[in-house]
Amino acid sequence: MNKLAWMAAWAVAVGAAGTAVADGSAATHARVTGGEVAGSLEHGVIAFKGIPYAAPSTGANRWRAPQPVVPWTGVRNATAYGPDCMQIPFPGDAAPLGVTPAEDCLYANVWKPAKASGGKLPVMVWIYGGGFVNGGSSPPEYDGSAFARDGIVLVSFNYRLGNFGFFAHPALSAEQHGQPLGNYGYMDQVAALRWVKQNVAAFGGDPDNVTIFGESAGGMSVHALLLNPLAQGLFQKAIIESGGGGAALASRPVSGGAESAEAKGVQLAAQFGVRGEDAAALQQLRAIPADKLVDGLNMATMGKGNYVGGPILDGTYNAGSSGLPVVEYAAGKGARVPVMVGANSMDIGFMNAKSFDDLYAQFGPDAAKARELYPAPAGVPVAAIAFEAGGDQMMVEPARRTAQLLSARGQPVYEFRFSYVADSLRAKTPGAPHATEIPYVFDTVEARYGKDLTESDKAAARAMHAYWVAFARTGKPEVAGLPAWPAYDSRQDKLMNFTDKGPVAEADPWKARLDLAERYGDRRLQQAKHEGAK
Repeated sequence: MNKLAWMAAWAVAVGAAGTAVADGSAATHARVTGGEVAGSLEHGVIAFKGIPYAAPSTGANRWRAPQPVVPWTGVRNATAYGPDCMQIPFPGDAAPLGVTPAEDCLYANVWKPAKASGGKLPVMVWIYGGGFVNGGSSPPEYDGSAFARDGIVLVSFNYRLGNFGFFAHPALSAEQHGQPLGNYGYMDQVAALRWVKQNVAAFGGDPDNVTIFGESAGGMSVHALLLNPLAQGLFQKAIIESGGGGAALASRPVSGGAESAEAKGVQLAAQFGVRGEDAAALQQLRAIPADKLVDGLNMATMGKGNYVGGPILDGTYNAGSSGLPVVEYAAGKGARVPVMVGANSMDIGFMNAKSFDDLYAQFGPDAAKARELYPAPAGVPVAAIAFEAGGDQMMVEPARRTAQLLSARGQPVYEFRFSYVADSLRAKTPGAPHATEIPYVFDTVEARYGKDLTESDKAAARAMHAYWVAFARTGKPEVAGLPAWPAYDSRQDKLMNFTDKGPVAEADPWKARLDLAERYGDRRLQQAKHEGAK
């Protein structure tokens, strides 16, 4: 279906008055900021899709903070997803988009149980990943029906990506003087949470019992929201799935030389023939067609061209003054709420090495220890071991560090590792790759694995999903009939490991590896501080 057809599907308004479902137990209509919406009932769940949470981010609203919703008349049809945000889809994406991307993309979706409950329901708000250049709320793996059937109001939303979501330029700095700059995608996230606060009661949700959760770039976003003072009070619990947070992440400052976000924006503008730093130049930039401005960006190309590279160091929206969550947590910053945090057993990460000797040498004084902990089996390429070590540094160790730092100041923290590999992939996949936990969290494994799905896969999904539901309800992942998940304590270093034999609460079997990764990361942080002081 082309873009115009999709726009017609979600934008059409119907003139009929609101009606209730057949048994009268719940309404398929709700009144939200902007007007009334009509959802659809299926298998005990009412879904509302494509609800605007802000004005279209097009024209003069390109590179502006989200603007108020434009009201509509009548009843808005909310039975189809709005467009995901502008991007070039990533070939081979495990969660491919279900709709055509567009620049007008600031829409939210809500799933709720059809039967009315006796009180307000817990709310979960999903933030997708995709390296800040890909992703959206429409993939079937992100369907919120299983959460709704378990008594949760599940909300998802889109946020701007790539050159639309993260961009700075001197002309913008002049226009928006004194306001946060550059991180328009992060601004969307805060606006969506404000929309949830104001509107989720219309769907039976409790605005004072909201859990945010996200994976990869979505997990990084959860870190940023924990540290953003403008987001405080908009959520009460947080789950970080493969969100990094350590020295492997870096951000450009808004201004301040050739490496600044503004300088990168000037280069991008010149690429499109726009020169100058005045209002006329900004008008020209906002007139660049969206399909041109996306500039071929996706997960395979994001390191090329003149893209700023993701979130910008602005001091507000992006992880405090350093842009590194673990540094900010160590300084006592961040919301004091219950947190679940973890990563996967074969998570994503990068170390460039031409040989094993080159790889181990990068660990400096710990080179011999690295050789012991990351051995080189015969026939295994250096790239595979470098990926394993890089995953520890980028995702796995920062999850543990986050658990250590937050628990030390009295926050309830629960660490996990996702090690489960689907039956159909076990013979060729030595661990759980990045993002593979998502269909288990959402209990959408059937959409992911189809005819290859086994009873073991289904059981793994039911268990993991149940822990997430329990945490959203009470702030504790306690599930009757499943292993007890202990709160993190650095003296015991226990986590919940989701293995092929089921969930297992155990002392971290990778402690020595992660201690090594921690020392490596600390040296990188010190080196970066030293270079920044020059």
